[in-house]
Amino acid sequence: MMGHRPEAQPALFYEFSLEDHVPQDHLLRSIDPFVDLTGIRAHLSDYYSHTGRPSVDPELMIRMLIIGYCFGIRSERRLCQEVHLNLAYRWFCRLDLSDQVPDHSTFSKNRHGRFRDSDLFRHLFEDVLARCIAEGLVGGAALGADASLIKADASRYSKVDFKEWSASDAVARATQEYLDTLDDSAFGAATPVKPKAISPSDPVSRYTSANGDRPFFAYSTNYLVDLDHAVIVDVEATVPIRQAEVRSVRQMLERTRERFDLHPERLAADTAYGTAEMLGWLVEEQSIEPHIPVFDKSARKDGAFPATEFIYDPETDAYQCPGRRELRPYWRDIGKGRPKFNKEGGKRYQSRKQDCAACPLKSKCTPGQPIRKISRSRHEAARQKARDIAKTDAYVASGYARKKVEMLFAHLKRIIGLDRLHLRGPNGAKDEFLMAATVQNLRKLAKMKPVMV
Repeated sequence: MMGHRPEAQPALFYEFSLEDHVPQDHLLRSIDPFVDLTGIRAHLSDYYSHTGRPSVDPELMIRMLIIGYCFGIRSERRLCQEVHLNLAYRWFCRLDLSDQVPDHSTFSKNRHGRFRDSDLFRHLFEDVLARCIAEGLVGGAALGADASLIKADASRYSKVDFKEWSASDAVARATQEYLDTLDDSAFGAATPVKPKAISPSDPVSRYTSANGDRPFFAYSTNYLVDLDHAVIVDVEATVPIRQAEVRSVRQMLERTRERFDLHPERLAADTAYGTAEMLGWLVEEQSIEPHIPVFDKSARKDGAFPATEFIYDPETDAYQCPGRRELRPYWRDIGKGRPKFNKEGGKRYQSRKQDCAACPLKSKCTPGQPIRKISRSRHEAARQKARDIAKTDAYVASGYARKKVEMLFAHLKRIIGLDRLHLRGPNGAKDEFLMAATVQNLRKLAKMKPVMV
């Protein structure tokens, strides 16, 4: 006989426990033991008034944001709805069934105000990183660096020519941040080249087609990762320009050394970071082995001998060509002193015309030119050290280990859901990148150091 469920009669009293309704293998149960927010009230104390009505608990808002980045819930409005409905979310936020969920507008006010002014997201990220170090997940000997494009909250169709754009009198927050970062090496001062197009809604973002698809406005998220267990030790937001990304790695290395006493033995990165200045800074100032391909444009398109075929003698400060002739910076003495290096930080060596004219290898060395010229960087010793390291087995191992950084970017976009920013402006990008990296480290802690309940 077909059963029939009687109409539900509301009970006067319920005995209900959230603890009993959250699965033991739920992600939030795994990361909850590593979320310690006891210090954020002291960190924010100077940014709250000591009189008046109590505000929404900042710990509650941070827990809600962690949920949002864990499960790819980018909208604050939707996040509030999900926390209101989901029992596991309520449990993680320490909310009972009868507790009210904050309004979505509360997030905007605090994100753009107290949280940003106090650099709370950087503080939270470093707290989680300190826990990773304490749990033994950060070796500190080998680090990897890379950058990835993240689309800005700006339409590719709503762009104007840079020369025709001007800020209005009543500027939006993102526009004001653009004006404030014109001298910042990570944004406006990253390169003297002015952009061709600019977004009126987010002027700091750069119009790029670096991914080979249709161009779009974007920022770069830069990761510095410990290669032992792929823990993110620092993150920085920049415009998607190579010079800004390289500078950000230097900044992150200095910051992690200052705050966590992490001084790596080697750094693995791709060719974009193999500039002479970067390699010189790593080798000569930081004593870090660069497991990085040298950024080199000395290869000849006409099939002539490349610069690497010429042997440098430091005692005579001269090169020897394949025909056993010398290339020197100067071939005659001049009383007036000459600068050791040019404005680009290099020194040019050249052969003598009579030597090249009589050389049987001239057609293979300098076709179409009477003499051969070679430019040597002031950091050539560091560049040569990077070339020597590239021949070792350790370099090959670093190349495989560096894939962990790319896997973190794939996780960031596919699992965390950060393939497009929700906030605008450089500060919005910093906040989102820091929160996403914090959540990735929390998930790593939950995976590598599970706490038995």
